[in-house]
Amino acid sequence: MVYAVLAVCAYLLGSVPFGVLVARAKGVDIMAVGSGNTGATNVARTLGWGLGIFVFALDVLKGAVPAVATMQVTGSQDAAVLVGVAAVLGHTLSPFLRFKGGKGVATGLGVLVGSAPIVGGAAFLVFLVLFGITRVVSVSSLVAALAVLVAAWFTKQGTVFFAVFTPLVAYVFYRHRANIGRLLKGEEPKFGKKNDRDKGDA
Repeated sequence: MVYAVLAVCAYLLGSVPFGVLVARAKGVDIMAVGSGNTGATNVARTLGWGLGIFVFALDVLKGAVPAVATMQVTGSQDAAVLVGVAAVLGHTLSPFLRFKGGKGVATGLGVLVGSAPIVGGAAFLVFLVLFGITRVVSVSSLVAALAVLVAAWFTKQGTVFFAVFTPLVAYVFYRHRANIGRLLKGEEPKFGKKNDRDKGDA
């Protein structure tokens, strides 16, 4: 029963569309501009780096808070991972947005921060390095997602971790399927490029 309550709370917290709310406070419908994505990348493109980083931090917290809370209540990393995934699902399938949402990368990072911080830190470092080199958010996000599994193997994470994060990584790839198509065609723009119409938001 405790796990069910934690999972429901995680889903509801994950469902809060911070990108939409922050943009709305500035008089902007974030789903009608740029890529139309609700995540931090589209907010940064539309409203500037400051608000983009702010939304990114909030989206990370949506995953971290449920994971940390579950660790405190149950003392179980497995439970923290399982409950955290509910927040990712809330972020990507928000009932407040007619079951639309972001692509789950930032919130998934939050789950890692709260349940397996070394793995989360390694994945985030990979993202930063690749983004610094390529300036392509989708490439950085997808490789960082794969880095989660590599880092998890090196840090000897448990069976539940792999059982959860392997399909979650696949889900992230599915959410980026349009970006992958553009990457294969060489049409995925770089972040910050003039007339940037990249739909690779994380």
